[in-house]
Amino acid sequence: MTCVGLAKTYPGGVQALRPIDVTFAEGQTTALVGPSGCGKSTLLRLVAGLEQPSAGEVRIAGLPPAGQARQGALAVAFQDPSLLPWLSVRGNVALARKLARQPADPVLVEDLIGLVGLDGFADTRPAALSGGMRQRAAIARALATRPRILLLDEPFGAVDELTRQQLARDLPPLWQPRGTTTLLVTHSVPEAVMLSDRVLVLSPRPARIMADIAVPLQRPRGAALPESAAFRAIAAQVTAALALSDAENTPLAAQ
Repeated sequence: MTCVGLAKTYPGGVQALRPIDVTFAEGQTTALVGPSGCGKSTLLRLVAGLEQPSAGEVRIAGLPPAGQARQGALAVAFQDPSLLPWLSVRGNVALARKLARQPADPVLVEDLIGLVGLDGFADTRPAALSGGMRQRAAIARALATRPRILLLDEPFGAVDELTRQQLARDLPPLWQPRGTTTLLVTHSVPEAVMLSDRVLVLSPRPARIMADIAVPLQRPRGAALPESAAFRAIAAQVTAALALSDAENTPLAAQ
């Protein structure tokens, strides 16, 4: 997946994203971190084909994002699970395949519901689920088409901290062994390091890449990993890059 000269300026002249050239390696998880409003989600939405760039392009196996999405090869999960309230968990997960014009696969749907820890809730509607359970259902829905590209925009941001940590441990093993190329937007440095193989630190708007940091930590990554020296060193590197990004954008009069 490659972005070449990708840029976005909104009506009124608000520049969200400077021209960016970046390649996301197949099978890797890349986290995007940066200040609030810096353009992380804009970049994700451009990659998803949900917005059109002002300049440049995105190519995924030679196709634009829309072509991949129509085939079910690209899936997105947002902070808001956006489950259809009149459908059960099973119905919401199965709907993804229908919308991608893929054949029904009840066995896959049931397997995914079990893998995300929702055994016994397949017939439950979203209103009866906790926030964490709804997010698990949304991840199952995103994986139902067996996507090659998975885009996650603050997927655990709407749940409490303990649930967030649990989801961050439980859910990545569902897509990582499949070789899915994943792009994750998060404000949490520990979450970025825990989930990713690579962290891109973005500057304040208009976004540009300030740092490209490898995360060579072994998988699977357990609950004790954040206490390790290797984890703390990488998290400190990301934090330092974020601080440098802020400093470079602070007016001299305020320093």
